[in-house]
Parts: sequence; structure tokens; C-alpha cells
Amino acid sequence: MIWNIIDRRTRPFRWKRINAIIEAVEHDNSVADADQAPKAEPSTVIDYDQREGITVQEAVNWASQQRCPVTLYLYDDGRGTTVEGHFNAVENRFD
Repeated sequence: MIWNIIDRRTRPFRWKRINAIIEAVEHDNSVADADQAPKAEPSTVIDYDQREGITVQEAVNWASQQRCPVTLYLYDDGRGTTVEGHFNAVENRFD
């Protein structure tokens, strides 16, 4: 289930082919001024998953069907789903 969406696309009107990442929403608890999500049961937590070359609708449907609350990150096609791309963008959670 989606509890948050972070849109990191530089081309926000491109919806036909994007990359998407999901992480448990509780990962965001360390961000200053973040709403605080309850800790999920460890066996249900999704630490990281990704899909490439899907539509925005497919990304939303996929994230909505997860077993724990997630943050859905949207990226332009060809971006974000490399380890460096996504994790460099979210490293501010751990400062």
C-alpha cells in the first residue's frame, strides 16, 4: 500500500515509460519533519524493490499491492534504479 510518493522525474509529463522504486515507508522516519510511520512486522518489510520501463499507472498499481506501507519513488526512464542513482538521492535520510 502506498503511503507516500516522491517524484524525482525531471520530465514529469512523461508517463508511458518510467522507473520506479519502493521502500518501506518506515525508512523515512529519520528524515527531519517526516510523518512517523509505525514499524512494520519484520517479515513483511520491503527494504527495496524496483521496476524499470513501466507506466506511471503500473508503478502505482504495483506499489499499492505491497504487503507493507511503502514510499513509491518515480524516476525518468533510464535513471534512478542504479544503486548510485537512488541511494545518492535518499542519503539525506541518514545525515
